This record gives sequence, C-alpha cells and structure tokens, in this order.
Amino acid sequence: MSRLNLLEETRFEKLPVSIFADKETASKAVAARIAGIIRVKQEKSEHAILGLATGVTPLQVYAELIRLHKEEGLSFKNVITFNLDEYYPMQPGAEQSYVRFMHENLFDHIDIDPVNVNIPNGTLSPEEVNEFCLQYEKKISDLGGLDVQILGIGRTGHIGFNEPGSAPNSGTRVVTLHDLTRRDAAHDFGGKENVPVKAITMGVGTIFKAREIILMAWSGKKAPIIRKAVEGEISSDVPATYLQLSNNVEFVLDQDAAADLTRFNTPWLVKDMVWDEKNIRKAVIWLAKAVNKPILKLTEEDYNNNGMAQLATEQGPVYDINIRIFNAVQHTITGWPGGKPNADDSQRPERRDPAKKRVLLFSPHPDDDVISMGGTFIRLADHGHDVHVAYQTSGNTAVWDDDVLRFVEFAIDFGAAQGQDTTDLKALYAEMKAFFDEKTPNQEDLKEIQRVKGLIRKGEAIAGARYAGLPDDHIHFMDLPFYDRAKKQKKVSYEDDILQTMELLKEVKPHQVYAAGDFADPHGTHKICFNIIHEALKRLKATEDWIADCWLWLYRGAWHEFEIHEIEMAVPLSPQEVERKRMAIFKHQSQKDRAVFPGDDSREFWIRAEDRTKETARAYNQLGLAEYEAIEAFVRFHY
Repeated sequence: MSRLNLLEETRFEKLPVSIFADKETASKAVAARIAGIIRVKQEKSEHAILGLATGVTPLQVYAELIRLHKEEGLSFKNVITFNLDEYYPMQPGAEQSYVRFMHENLFDHIDIDPVNVNIPNGTLSPEEVNEFCLQYEKKISDLGGLDVQILGIGRTGHIGFNEPGSAPNSGTRVVTLHDLTRRDAAHDFGGKENVPVKAITMGVGTIFKAREIILMAWSGKKAPIIRKAVEGEISSDVPATYLQLSNNVEFVLDQDAAADLTRFNTPWLVKDMVWDEKNIRKAVIWLAKAVNKPILKLTEEDYNNNGMAQLATEQGPVYDINIRIFNAVQHTITGWPGGKPNADDSQRPERRDPAKKRVLLFSPHPDDDVISMGGTFIRLADHGHDVHVAYQTSGNTAVWDDDVLRFVEFAIDFGAAQGQDTTDLKALYAEMKAFFDEKTPNQEDLKEIQRVKGLIRKGEAIAGARYAGLPDDHIHFMDLPFYDRAKKQKKVSYEDDILQTMELLKEVKPHQVYAAGDFADPHGTHKICFNIIHEALKRLKATEDWIADCWLWLYRGAWHEFEIHEIEMAVPLSPQEVERKRMAIFKHQSQKDRAVFPGDDSREFWIRAEDRTKETARAYNQLGLAEYEAIEAFVRFHY
C-alpha cells in the first residue's frame, strides 16, 4: 500500500496505530522494543528506566521478556522500573496486589536488582501517602524520566488509574476509582463491594514525559473504547484521548481490538472497496441505520451522500442492490431452526434433511442455554428433534454463600423429618458456617461448599431443561476439569476437557451443535468452552464420517448480541414463546434478582435476554422486515 493510500485509509485516526494478527505476535513485538531499549542503554553503561503496567494486557509481554532473559541472555541489571499504579489501601502480599502481580509475572524470573523496583505503596497511612506520591514523581524526574511507558486501557478510557475527569498535567496521586472500573475488578476481589474505592496512580502528565509510550489492547471488548481514544475528540471524559497530544505514542492492537476503527468497521468511508456480498450487506444495513430508512427506501442520493457512491456506480442501480440485500436478510428468518421438512431449503439457513435431527446444545454455565437461546431450545424440542444439552461447567462460583446454608439447613430438617441421623450433616453445617464467618474476599471455598454450590446449579439446570422438553437422559453434566483447575493454576491444560467433549460428541453424533459465541463474558469461560468444542470437532473431523453432516451454530445473548449483518439464522419468537423462555430462565433461582458476578450490566439475566432479543426484532423491523416480538440470532461457524 502506498503512503498516500495509507494516509487516506487512516485519516480518522489521530495517532499512530500498529495492528497485529493476534496478541501473541503483538506482545512479542512490544517485548522486542523494550529489550532493544535495555540493550542500547547497556552499551552506554546507563540505566534503562521502564514504566510498567499490570493486568491481563501485558502478561505475554512479560512472558516474552522472561524468555529473552533465560534463553537469549537479556540482563535486567541496568533496569529501573516504575509501576503505574496500585490499589489503596492494599497489602503487598494480597492476591490482588500489584506488588505480588509484578513479582509473580516478571521480577521473580529475571536478574533485576530489587532496589531498582518501584511500585506505589498501598500500605501507607492517609497522612503519608501524599508525600510518597511527590517523592515517587521526583524520583522519576531525577532519573531523567521514563525511557518507555507501557499502558493498557480500561473501558472507561482510563490509563493507569487516571479515570474520567483527570487533568492532562496531573501527577502521581491518590484517585477515586470509577464504578465501572470497580465492577470490572469485582471477579478478582470476590465482589465489587470488596474492591478498594481508591488507588495510587502515576498522572497523565507523568506518563506524557516518557520518551516512548506504548498503549496495548487486545480483544473485541476493548474495540469501542479504542475507537474513542484513537478517533474521538480530546476529552477528560476519555483520558486516553490525551495521548493524541503526544508525539511519542503508539497504539499496539490485535485485530479484534482494532475492529471498530473506521478503516475496518466502515472501510467504504476511507477507501475504494472490492465489493463482495459480505461487504455489500454490511454497508447497506449500515446505510439504512445511518439515514433511518428501510432498506427498500434507500435512494441513490443516500448512497452518494454517505460514502457509498462507488458501490452505486459499480453495482447499481441502487434499487437492485436494495432488493438483493433485503432478500438476503429476509432469508435469515426461519421458524424452523432444525430445518423445515419437505420444503425447498435453497433459501433457508438450515437443511431440511434429516427431518428429525440430533441436536447437541453446549452451555458453558448451567443457564446460558435458556438465557441465550431458550426460545430456540424449546422450539427444537417442540418440533420433535432429538435434543441433548451439555452443561460444560458446574458454575459453582456464581452461588451466594447464604444459599449454601439454606440448602444444607433444608437437608438437615428433611433428614430429621424422615427420622434419619443428621449428626454428621449438622457438624458439616457448623464447619461451613464457621468458614463463611472468617471467609476473606475471593478465598477458595471448602470442597464441600463447592459441591453444594454445584448441586444447586445442577438442580436448576435440570429444572430448566425439563421445562424446555428434554428427558433426563438427554441432560449431560460435563463438569469440565479446567473450571476448578483454573482457580489454582495460571497455566492450564485443556487436553482432558477436549477428550471428554469428543466422547460426548461421538455418543450423540449430532447434526447440529450449538455453542456459545458470546466472548464478551468477562470471566473468559465462554471463549475457553468454545475453544474446547472447536478443537474436539477438528480432531473428530479426521476420523468420524458423521462430522461431515454436523453444522456448528453460535449463539449469543448473555452479554451482547450479533450485529444484524452477521446474522445467518434468525429465529422469531411469539409473545407466548418469550413467556416460556422467561419461565425456563426463572428455574435458575440462584441467579435470579442479583447474580454474584453480573458484569457491567445490572439488569437481571432474563431482562437482558428479553431486551436484546426484542432489540434484534426491532432492528429487523426498522430495515423493513416483518415485526416480531423477539428474535434469537445465530451465526454458523465453519470448522
């Protein structure tokens, strides 16, 4: 690509952006730059002054730096580090401490002098902390400033803990954390109520003084805030936009984090396109939304005035384009998710044959099935398909402690009513209650408590699946080992999870597999569960003939929904079916009213599910299609 074309393509971007295929490649590139700075300083017998960050984003950068140290002799003896931030108050040995994070993920594995490690002190008294911040700032300045500062970005747009409202010349100080920041950290602390309200952070002004600033972001969850930071107006509402004022900054992104940038999200606005059906469909739907018109009412003027003149010229007249895309969207709608028997299936999303299909619905948590595709689940059972559901994890972390006591109390009372000896059960109850009285945030539960929490969710899942119309022998509880293993281990093998999944697939031999494609799940369980299914199907493809007839459909809904242009199968729900889906969700009583880890959406899951499916139905209607009460959406994944 010529420089002129690149400038045109990136003209909405107000700072340099480098995009890599994945976070692994990007992290290695960032680590190589840091290593280069260290080596140049070594040659000059000078210290390399590094500004470091914590969180998930820099983990693979640190892993690569450790590898460079152990395998390629990179020494850190001349390195002085300053960390961006720390929760306040915070003990250095606490599980959530950034002191502990840095030692576990970098410092304990390299030859850095401990004297050269600087991390904000979360143990200071309120009277001491302001002076500490001044001295922290002074120490950086006395050393000549940071050679490089690496950053992540929060969904509020914070860099370090510089939350919305931070000044561009701010220095190291104590700040109050934004509620969204605390909600994002809730899982690490065992609930938002346990997340500190304050933190110590380097200021925006401190960061600006670095000779190089590298902001990294991975995954689609960061895409919306990345677009604001890169293309938005400079504003204290999004502190990362201040970086537009620096001549020394670069954003390093993976493809998913860059997805909302204009050159990727609406590329027809910045360059000539090679128009394929996928791009045309996305562009026409975008145009209909932009001008608030149904697809069939879009005019040549609409195309020309909104960056789509090339499409109108090359493939017009525009009404023909409109009809083609309208028909394509209309053909995604089907009331027969298992295929309609004895019907022409050439324009339908699913095959008609076999008329009765074997279906295997994978649910990462015990309620994702009914929350995300409960209406389709019920419809498949009503149509007589051989439907199985597999709950991949126990979901035992998402049960309130007092529910455990309530269920054990019931067991004691029921046993006593039956004339049974409940002495052991009462002793266990006392042990559990004593544990809860002393339990610290995010502390791992006793095995017996984990078992009770898992059984609570298992019972709810059985009730929901029965309500959907499944017999008990079609309800599978996989309890994949990774779920509990990941609570203790940083590096987790998924081999036994994959083998177990392969066995279930071979047992059912499904024509349809449904899997969660909602990777916005803040805990990452959905993505892990999908990867396990994907790997199992890929391996079976080499040995099992039935795999050739097995289609994989992805569903969403627990956290967000597919974009309209992505949807390949849209299953409309009547008001009565929406009510049936709601009742299936209500079977999951431990998740009702307030979930333990609700993410950044405070609505109950059943409300989220209904709102999202109704919004999808409204979007179809606004494009000029039929008006439905709700629509559940699916995308076919080719493996």
